Amino acid sequence: MTHVTYLTIGELAARTGVAVRTVRYYCDAGLLDAARTATGHRVFEPDAVDRLALLRRLRSFGVGLTAIESVLDGTRSIAEVIAAERAAVDDELDALNRRRALLRAVESAVPEKQGEHLNLLAAVIDPRAAYDVLVAFWRRQLAPLPTSAIDGFLSMNVPELTAQARPEHLVAYAELVAAVSNPDIATVMYDTIRHRGTPGIRDERRLLFEVADACVAVEPLVAAGCPPHAGAELDRYVEVHATARGRRDTPSLRRQLLTDADHRIRRYWHLTATFTGDAVTSGAAQLWFIDALADSVTRHGEAGDRPPRSRSGTQGTTSTMSPGSSHS
Repeated sequence: MTHVTYLTIGELAARTGVAVRTVRYYCDAGLLDAARTATGHRVFEPDAVDRLALLRRLRSFGVGLTAIESVLDGTRSIAEVIAAERAAVDDELDALNRRRALLRAVESAVPEKQGEHLNLLAAVIDPRAAYDVLVAFWRRQLAPLPTSAIDGFLSMNVPELTAQARPEHLVAYAELVAAVSNPDIATVMYDTIRHRGTPGIRDERRLLFEVADACVAVEPLVAAGCPPHAGAELDRYVEVHATARGRRDTPSLRRQLLTDADHRIRRYWHLTATFTGDAVTSGAAQLWFIDALADSVTRHGEAGDRPPRSRSGTQGTTSTMSPGSSHS
């Protein structure tokens, strides 16, 4: 070993601007290779300068020593390590943003309601757990359907809580979680979807599939803000239920199918709409049909046992209730 080939620890520290004690620490951590002189002093090959400089730069970006070691030993690239660090920072920022929004949600409540908000919002501290509660609820509701069909429903109707959620969104999401945790809501939702008040369903699985198709068909009307009204879309919906029960579409059947949707169900879909935006949920379509049925039955309550006819020649009439209201 010669002075020209090797650097002492002091020389390495001077060339890199790193304190001697820090160089020793990196050596002890296995990040810098050092040889020993006959007297036991550490000495370094010239490439230790570049290695130490890279180590310090990565540390300045907050990269951990384990990740730095993987770069130094060539098992990972700088790009891979930086991307992983950025993703970790994103997660930390998301957590901080969510925490700030939760605090603001409690803070923004009137003083006498802050304790209530604190309890309500506890359900969304863990957003994944909150989402899982909603998913489990709907899997139970739609159990006769295959997993693929339920997954499609969930992607359209069960929003995930994003890191950018505002305080009012957190409150709404917490209300959804609280709603599906109520056994009464589960029963009412189940009965509403299937019109269980009208007995005789022969094939529930087929009924759910065909109701879903009818909801898809009416989505353009709901999205356009068309008031619920009798017509081809409602006729199809009623026919689905009639066929499922082995009956015909008659005013009598329409009266039996008519269900005044529980205000809690309407509230559930109203809250969901705060996250889905312009997308029409299955619940909004279902409520459109229920209100269209109400209009049909009200306008033709005195008709004989035959389907009502609209002025255009199709079955039904027009309601004045807008799906853009709190009913949708």
